Amino acid sequence: MLHGFLPALLEGAVITLGVAGASLLIAVALGLVGAAAKLSRVPLIRWVATAYTTIVRGVPDLVLMLLIFYGGQLAVNASASALGYDDYIDIDPLIAGVSTIGFIFGAYLAETFRGALIAIPVGQREAGLALGMSHTNIFARITLPQMARLAIPGFTNNWLVLVKSTAIVSVIGLTDMMHRAGLAAGATREPFTFYLAAGVIYLLITTVSLLLLRAIEKRVTVGMRRAASGMTR
Repeated sequence: MLHGFLPALLEGAVITLGVAGASLLIAVALGLVGAAAKLSRVPLIRWVATAYTTIVRGVPDLVLMLLIFYGGQLAVNASASALGYDDYIDIDPLIAGVSTIGFIFGAYLAETFRGALIAIPVGQREAGLALGMSHTNIFARITLPQMARLAIPGFTNNWLVLVKSTAIVSVIGLTDMMHRAGLAAGATREPFTFYLAAGVIYLLITTVSLLLLRAIEKRVTVGMRRAASGMTR
């Protein structure tokens, strides 16, 4: 099947999933920080967070990937040279790819989390303070669970787009699924076959992800649905 290149494509799919998962961790961390910063009472912090989300969402992912990969290498080597280190430092494509995708989708998740935080009634936090709860406990026991529940639809969309966006790491030399599909296409001169196969694998990944996330959303919103049905009776 696929002229013996199927195992190579599946290995590339594993790398793709690894890149997506690691990038998601960075994106979630940046998204939480970005959402908090956009809701900060300090104007400078809000301005920095707004600039981050506006610029990143306005520049194509591929452009950012190339800028960070090649620009990062120039910056690292210039800094090393200034410190007296003359050997060339080559940035690992995996590190560059994961960092860039995480940085990009941190901006999108910042908006997702910000919207979820805004949707939580302020009175709930005020009630927590009135009961003597600390700000940390209020965030952990009141704000975070509700934010996670409200953010699931937006989080799902961002995850699906993130998985597809991992395809751009092939341009910086990472041997992901798209890179291996390109090598197989070149070796067999059947580009349609192997890019179609890569597309099918991406579709399987996103379909399974969508089913799992919808199941999670259905589970965590049981109480909300029951409350809504009770109010309509």
